[in-house]
Amino acid sequence: MKFNLMVVAFLFPGQGSQHVGMGRDLASQYTIARQTFKEADAVLGFALSRLMWEGPNDELNDTLHAQPALFVHSMAALRVFGEHVSDFLAGQGHSLWPAYVAGHSLGELSALAAAGALTFEDGLCLVRRRGELMKRAGENAPGGMAAILGLEIPVLEEICTTASRADEIVQVANDNCPGQVVISGAKPALERALELARKAGARRALMLAVSIAAHSPLMLSAQPDWDRAVAAARLADSTVPVIGNVNARPMTHAEEFRADLRAQLTTRVCWTASIRWIISQGVTAFVEIGSGSVLTGLLKRIDESVTGAACGTPQDLDALLADKDIFPRQS
Repeated sequence: MKFNLMVVAFLFPGQGSQHVGMGRDLASQYTIARQTFKEADAVLGFALSRLMWEGPNDELNDTLHAQPALFVHSMAALRVFGEHVSDFLAGQGHSLWPAYVAGHSLGELSALAAAGALTFEDGLCLVRRRGELMKRAGENAPGGMAAILGLEIPVLEEICTTASRADEIVQVANDNCPGQVVISGAKPALERALELARKAGARRALMLAVSIAAHSPLMLSAQPDWDRAVAAARLADSTVPVIGNVNARPMTHAEEFRADLRAQLTTRVCWTASIRWIISQGVTAFVEIGSGSVLTGLLKRIDESVTGAACGTPQDLDALLADKDIFPRQS
């Protein structure tokens, strides 16, 4: 039997996909995953793995911990994929590696590590610093985020402009897929924007359970320290193109990565445009590496013709290898 492999891109989830128990089954079943979690605990100097597997939930959901947890889970899943799925395919005379990688917000750092632009240790330290700085910014300038369903970007941009004041800004933070957008900013401005969105015909308009206003000007107090952290990071050119959150275009050079990471803190995640660009290059299948399947779920809302599969648990890996949309068989 042969595998007629499709052109594949890897996707890496961002904050919001964390959950208690994440990665535990991988570590139980695969030595390389278990080693990855041990390595992360040693780098950080505390048992992140225990928090990921046992909670409590409130502590795991803290930005300070959620961001490194998602990064580590993605890296553990990627290493298992590389060791087991690639070995399986090699036995059939084929190999599978992505044509492109992309990550949603925090996931962009996972994508950079997957593409060889960051080592595991350097990536984890940078992710940890990002979580620290974003949490501090949220304490200095409390805000929030809200999800809006059923309105398009131009309408929401106008709503955010109307709802904003000089000292109370709200803006589009995540363009996740057509009809699903997240806005972010000061809570009074968010509340005004939610009311305007409902009046404009939004199917749903609700506050999210987060304590920071990511991808908004409320993160500006973290920008100088974040810029210094990015400048000091040992970034290299990548082995495969990374699609940036800010411009939704491929990057392969270290300085491109630095510019995108710096800008990402206060600007929009252009996820719909990123996925559409990847598809325009002939990619027909996507594998979401890490916790959950949020990004896989967004794919069909962006383009019904593409295939997506999650890869974050042993069960996901078994299903992935059996997925004839990802690995079409030819007898």
